Amino acid sequence: MRCVIARFPFELTKSGVLDSMKGVKPEEVVGESVTIGRRAYPVKQVGEVITRQDRRDFSADEVLRAMTKLGFTCRSLPRTAAPTRALSPLQHASAMLGTPVAV
Repeated sequence: MRCVIARFPFELTKSGVLDSMKGVKPEEVVGESVTIGRRAYPVKQVGEVITRQDRRDFSADEVLRAMTKLGFTCRSLPRTAAPTRALSPLQHASAMLGTPVAV
C-alpha cells in the first residue's frame, strides 16, 4: 500500500511491517499504540522504525492511518471526561459539615 508519511511516499505491506518490527523491544505505551503480533508498540516508535525518520518529522495520526489501512489494531488515547471544577475552600468546609436541614 502506498502512503505518505512526513511528506515522503512509502510502499508499505503488512508483512514488511512485521519484518521491520521483528526483534524490536516495545517502549512503554503512554498514548496511541499499534498492536503488532502480540505486542503493543507506541505509534511513534513504529513510525520511526518503518520510515527510518526522526519521530519529530511525522505525526502519530499519519502512522495510525497507515497501520489501520494495513489491518493492524490501533488504539487511540481514551477520551477523558470533562474536568470537574474544584470546590472552593468555603464549599469544601460546607460539604464536610453537611448540608443544613430545612425545618
